[in-house]
Amino acid sequence: MESGKTRRLRRIFRSDKKTVIVPMDHGVTIGPVKGLVNMQEIINKLLDGDADAVVINRGIAKTVDTGNAGLIVHLSGITLRCPNPNYKVQIGSVADAVRLGADAVSVHVNVGAEHETEMLSTMGKVACECDDFGMPLLAMMYPRGPNIKDPHAVDVVAHAARLGAELGANVIKTNYTGDTESFKQVIDSCPVPVIIAGGPIAETPRDVLQMVKNSITAGGAGLSIGRNVFQHKDPTKMVKALSAIVHDNASVSEAMKILGESR
Repeated sequence: MESGKTRRLRRIFRSDKKTVIVPMDHGVTIGPVKGLVNMQEIINKLLDGDADAVVINRGIAKTVDTGNAGLIVHLSGITLRCPNPNYKVQIGSVADAVRLGADAVSVHVNVGAEHETEMLSTMGKVACECDDFGMPLLAMMYPRGPNIKDPHAVDVVAHAARLGAELGANVIKTNYTGDTESFKQVIDSCPVPVIIAGGPIAETPRDVLQMVKNSITAGGAGLSIGRNVFQHKDPTKMVKALSAIVHDNASVSEAMKILGESR
């Protein structure tokens, strides 16, 4: 018999067990930046590109139509104007997400940050609530803080990913380690699917596509990339290009053709 989590995860992951997610929870952290001024408009563009799911905050979820894309409601937040922007606090509940018809919830933990203990405590409580409601949990696990010299180092990324799984997450989002061999170590040591974050705007779209291709080759389950999608000049084509790599095993050159770009 299928559980609620299984059914909901099937709305986010395709039959190949991979997913293309576009997070757009940035309005809390940095405000209505380029690409996120009109939320329904950008969501429509992502739907045209056949995005598998979106991550948005509870207030935005009340005002937009996400169509056939999976809805992931983000439960963590803080602004960059705060004296300690690495301390993510809980700003929603699993019950809220259920009422909104969500397919999953997400929480953010900065591993190594000053208030890591509080963030881990929050995640543990949310994970228990997710089990009660049959709600999948996406954990955004980032090595970030004064003791983290390199947030892309394989040892700290693997620890962050495994930590999320140990606390009950069903999917882990974390940093790409920079090469296929090291990222495979992260994948092999984490018992749940791992997807990569996009980070700041890349120098070129090819850089983004190559990173995604390498992560999939290593055994990754897809991506959750925001600014490099919703701030691209053509978000619809960018989603299509990413989907071609993730779901159709397209090469980077083939994906670049979808974008209509040469570099």
